[in-house]
Amino acid sequence: MPELTDPTPTSADPGRAAAPRGGVDLGGTKIQTVVVDAGHAVLGQARRPTPTTGGPAGVAAAIAAALREATAAAGLRTGDLAHVGVGSPGAIDARAGTVASASNLPGWANASYPLGAVLADELGVAVALGNDVQVATDAEAQLGAGRSFRSMLGVFWGTGVGGGIVLDGRPWVGLGAAGEIGHVCVQMRDGLRCTCGRSGCMEAYAGRGALEARARELHAAGADTALFKIARKRGRERLTSGIWAAALERDDPLARKLVAEAVEALGAGVASVVNVLDIEAVILGGGLGVRLGEPYAEKLAAAMLPHLFNDDRPPPVLIAALGDLGGAIGASLLTPAAATPR
Repeated sequence: MPELTDPTPTSADPGRAAAPRGGVDLGGTKIQTVVVDAGHAVLGQARRPTPTTGGPAGVAAAIAAALREATAAAGLRTGDLAHVGVGSPGAIDARAGTVASASNLPGWANASYPLGAVLADELGVAVALGNDVQVATDAEAQLGAGRSFRSMLGVFWGTGVGGGIVLDGRPWVGLGAAGEIGHVCVQMRDGLRCTCGRSGCMEAYAGRGALEARARELHAAGADTALFKIARKRGRERLTSGIWAAALERDDPLARKLVAEAVEALGAGVASVVNVLDIEAVILGGGLGVRLGEPYAEKLAAAMLPHLFNDDRPPPVLIAALGDLGGAIGASLLTPAAATPR
């Protein structure tokens, strides 16, 4: 399988070409950063919660702080890095270095923000932007669970539901917005409202943000659940993947009900995409996907089967091999050609 991205930065300075690279996975609840060497080994990492206030500027400041922490853990400074790649949700203009319509981030739903330029100025190094799920899919295709396949669909189940596509060994981004599988319609009439403003989207049933909203609503109406007790005990304001996993381990009735409905929606939506693309494999990642692991990969495969046109050869559903670091490692593979200069 040909490489999806050039993992060795091109530079007129051989020293810069061999320098470590930074990677940032920007999510709705967490910011994961890594520093990797030329062989993709992680030299340092850091993780911080995504701010719930402060808008895009607040998120940019948190990214810079998390990357400095990861760089310090590697015994380096940010200026020592060849470049930094950022995988972000929303509409990405890699050349302009902007992120727009990131509905799962605070104050970003209707904003376009020059994230690349802001981070380049703050960190003193070139910054490249890419779609968060596509860079994670690329990393799995090049380094992880998808290495033996020439076509695959990455399904990243976390705050939302994102998708990444590889066809004939190469990323497929269409005109820039391919892979938005979370907005495949799974309910035609009276569907739940999605953060995108439409109704019936798969993400409105399966995204962790939507699951939390429904859990709060049902709990307020009297449904019994330990979800919020677990959150309080852990000092969390939001229901993280770990909290959902803990509730499922306790056989919590509300968590079990909502996650089962999420898997059913995922099955219908992912199968619909498979029917169109006829890909070889599905890679399940994201906070919930990785945390819930192999048992839920099997549940997703079973939920897909009734909706598959070619149900005699369903694609395997595999857990992302790079785990929680896949998005950040994938971001580090972004090439300097897509970087915002200092």
